[in-house]
Amino acid sequence: QVQLVESGGGLVQAGGSLRLSCAASGRTFSSAAMGWFRQAPGKEREFVAAINWSGRSTYYADSVKGRFTISRDNAKNTVYLQMNSLKPEDTAVYYCAARRAGSTWSSYVHAYDYWGQGTQVTVSS
Repeated sequence: QVQLVESGGGLVQAGGSLRLSCAASGRTFSSAAMGWFRQAPGKEREFVAAINWSGRSTYYADSVKGRFTISRDNAKNTVYLQMNSLKPEDTAVYYCAARRAGSTWSSYVHAYDYWGQGTQVTVSS
């Protein structure tokens, strides 16, 4: 079982930066692919970024490529999402998600087994 707790959301002006953190509990964290998703009001949850278990491979949605960076620290059981050059269209609730140990990354919501409660990111114009 893996429990996830996000933090770091808030209100920022367009062009600004935020760093989200996702603290995970559970011994299988270091062998699990992790992902960040987001959901804006009235829209479906969408893929943002993912990272494999070792942190050597990362994947991004086209809309955030070059602006967002996903990373992980397995010693701290934490995954991060550094968000730079934020735009108003990045406004959403951001969720951290984990796959089962040994699974590879995915951009599909239903491929993930564990979810955090979400953290709100609001970008003002």
